[in-house]
Amino acid sequence: MIEKMSFVTLAGPKTEIDHLVNDYLSKHDIHLENALTEFSSSDQFTTFTEENPFKAALNKSHELMQLVKDPEKAKIEQMTVKDAEKFLYKIDDSLADVKDSISDLNSNIEKLDVDYSRLAPFKTLNYTLKRINDMEFFKYRFGKIPRSNFDKFESYLDPDINAIFISTLTESEYVYGVFFAPIDYFEEVEKDFKNIRFDEIDIPKKYKGFPNEECLEIAKQKVEIEENIKTKETEINQIIEKNKNRLVSAIKRIETAYSNFDVRKLAAVTKDSGVTFQVLCGWMTTKEAKKLQKETDNDVNVVCIVSNDVENHKTIPPTKLKNIRLIKPFEMFVRMYGLPAYNEFDPTWFLTITYAFIFGIMFGDLGQGLCLVIGGAILYKVKKMDLAGIVCAAGVFSCIFGALFGSFFGYEFESLISPLNSMITLPFLGSINIVLVAAFLFGSFVILTTMILNIINAIKQKNLGKALFGPNAVTGFVFYASIIAVIILYMTGNTLPGTIVMVVMFVVPLILIFLAEPLKNILQKKKPIDESPGIFAATAFFEVFDYLITYLSNALSFLRIGVFAISHAAMMQVVMTLAGAENGGSANIAVVIVGNIIVLAMEGLVVGIQVLRLEYYEIFGRFYEGSGREFVPYRKRNK
Repeated sequence: MIEKMSFVTLAGPKTEIDHLVNDYLSKHDIHLENALTEFSSSDQFTTFTEENPFKAALNKSHELMQLVKDPEKAKIEQMTVKDAEKFLYKIDDSLADVKDSISDLNSNIEKLDVDYSRLAPFKTLNYTLKRINDMEFFKYRFGKIPRSNFDKFESYLDPDINAIFISTLTESEYVYGVFFAPIDYFEEVEKDFKNIRFDEIDIPKKYKGFPNEECLEIAKQKVEIEENIKTKETEINQIIEKNKNRLVSAIKRIETAYSNFDVRKLAAVTKDSGVTFQVLCGWMTTKEAKKLQKETDNDVNVVCIVSNDVENHKTIPPTKLKNIRLIKPFEMFVRMYGLPAYNEFDPTWFLTITYAFIFGIMFGDLGQGLCLVIGGAILYKVKKMDLAGIVCAAGVFSCIFGALFGSFFGYEFESLISPLNSMITLPFLGSINIVLVAAFLFGSFVILTTMILNIINAIKQKNLGKALFGPNAVTGFVFYASIIAVIILYMTGNTLPGTIVMVVMFVVPLILIFLAEPLKNILQKKKPIDESPGIFAATAFFEVFDYLITYLSNALSFLRIGVFAISHAAMMQVVMTLAGAENGGSANIAVVIVGNIIVLAMEGLVVGIQVLRLEYYEIFGRFYEGSGREFVPYRKRNK
């Protein structure tokens, strides 16, 4: 069900907008619209130009909120905006020194990481860095050479070169090491190494021991610093936890103040008047709007105007669904397709009935249905999952049809219908499974019902042409109902009445469907045909042909209901055969359990998807557009 909406206009002095937001909008569900769009001319109105003063406090509150553990468990206290801002900055100041210390410690770790990355490739060097630095007659360079160049090392350098290269680490791409050369020959040697793309690595002079020992010392220092950081973080957590309730309360208050101020973006402000007024507009449920109007009657700073004429406004009413708890979970599937427009039929209850009914037929097993009911009910109770509620409802119908089909976890008992064995003899068709016949008739009934719903939608939308002419309108209903009537008459041996119905009822509806577009234009007082008669006739002919194919494919598509019912029974028969229960034998319980689990998981998922496909493509496509927009009240958006 779609709740009835009213358009509400709230006006008052510009200086009282905070009073309006805090005392009224925060207590009632109103879907705000941009007030300027409601007025025919913006010459007399402008917008608020003030910048939100709570932006800095909001950013600070978001930083602090990241430090709070389980904020939802905090006890919210009432406080003013000024007190909230003051408290936030007080907490931030108390954390500033600790944060600075942590920042410095992290910087030290980064420096140590850089030093470690420089020293690590030279761990195998069996010389102290001090000894290397103190050499009087030799110079050196630490670095790396591309592996491909190092392999050609001797061919690049003169064999008599006055240098020594000590390799310390060989990787897939680079060879790390250090070269030494006499001071007098160093510049020449350095040029030769640069020619083979030697990349120097600077080793800080403060490190004097063996590279391996220095790396171990760096790792030790990092551990000490990290422990220090943990201590500092514990200090922060203690401060936050000690002030948790008041801190979360302050953050919530700032968020509310920020959102309340942002309402100004949707308000219109009067120009060139002695007293500047602001105007806010939006949609409310009629029941809620009456409450708000009553509350503002004695408020001299607020004028509340409620309009029930939804068509006399520039914005389209949003959609707010209100369904009983039993079918509310199925709103999820409706929202996935698209919310109904305000002047459209809410298909939730229809989807609930058809989805659960079709699922039950396709997955008819009393035992497995009970599993779906129990499992879905528990999940819905604990997790509040809409899908779990849908599974529970579908399971109920699985139980019903499982009882009709005589199946309990694959064990068969006496029943009214057997999906595998119940047959019926029909003229022209011979012997056919009764489940398939029932599926065809059920599908035809559903299609006719959707046509009726489409006609109701068209009447609600005051579109007479849509209601009367078209494949899903009155003409389509008469045509399709006639087809079903003829099929039933012929199958029951009443060929003469069937022929009369076929001759009389087929021709007229098809002609009206063929002429649907010009007839709609005539009702709307437009030119009957925009294009040439020849183009119109060709287009209309192919459209009618497409409609006829669609009618046939839709009816055949519903046969999958019967096919899945037969398939489910056949799969369970296979499970029981594998368990050794054929011919009255004793079943292997383990095989029965595993088989039921596999069928329940695999076929249950497939059937659920197939039923949803039927809903969307074969049912919704005939009467439902789903072009509505959701009712999002200010309170919910603010929260």
